[in-house]
Amino acid sequence: MMADFTYESPATINSSSNLKPVNTEAAISRQAQEVQAAMVVAKRFPRDENEAYSRIIQSCKRKSLAEQAEYEFPRGGQKVVGPSIRLAETLARNWGNLDYGVIELEQRNGESTMMAYAWDLETNTRQTKVFAVRHERKAKGKMNSLDDPRDIYELVANNGSRRVRACILGIIPGDIVEAAIDQCRATLKTGNAEPLNDRIRKMIVTFEEKFQVSKEMLEKYIGCADTAFSENDVIRLGKVFNSLKDGMAKREDVFNLTKPKPASEESPFKMTDDEVLKDAIK
Repeated sequence: MMADFTYESPATINSSSNLKPVNTEAAISRQAQEVQAAMVVAKRFPRDENEAYSRIIQSCKRKSLAEQAEYEFPRGGQKVVGPSIRLAETLARNWGNLDYGVIELEQRNGESTMMAYAWDLETNTRQTKVFAVRHERKAKGKMNSLDDPRDIYELVANNGSRRVRACILGIIPGDIVEAAIDQCRATLKTGNAEPLNDRIRKMIVTFEEKFQVSKEMLEKYIGCADTAFSENDVIRLGKVFNSLKDGMAKREDVFNLTKPKPASEESPFKMTDDEVLKDAIK
């Protein structure tokens, strides 16, 4: 028994003025009652771990999943790499008997209080994360408040999906996750019939169209010209693409967006260091 990714908004639930806003305790209590019934079914039909493992590995042999299985972005001078939201959802579906999702507990004063969770119905192991999301989005160096319901929904759902990923990965055994990642990497190296050069060209165009990331920015990130990109470099850039697409990182977090100052903007009267020293001696 397993629940797909869910999002519930109190703005929809509490359409009547007679209904009180959903609070954290009520939401947790309601969720617990639903899961208790599911736990009975899970006990009657326990997962076969060998079969679940086989399903996970078989899913990771699909090229479409392997391309989205990991993210990558720099932070504090280090490279952060990990399983993506898509891979976590695939693990949960194939592992079985998991209940997972994200719920909006409360929305007021331009802020949503959210709860992400993952619950193993067989072992009664639960991961829960309660967090707040301000209805704001940064654009052109400033924070802008959101008032469009669709924009708010996309913002809170995006933030919630990342917490759900963390909850799922806290439930699935670590060796299963590692095996899935290894299979996805093997699929990327052996499952591409398209020539490497063609994939590089398509990747450069996609980065430019989706995120306004130029070929030069990609070359600087990898450290060589695009004509020298290897299979591993393409895999790395695929992880970066997943990070930007899933909101794990922003473009400015990964690429250097500052432009060098043109020589024409420098003052023709600017003195060199030697000239400054000579002027001081005088």
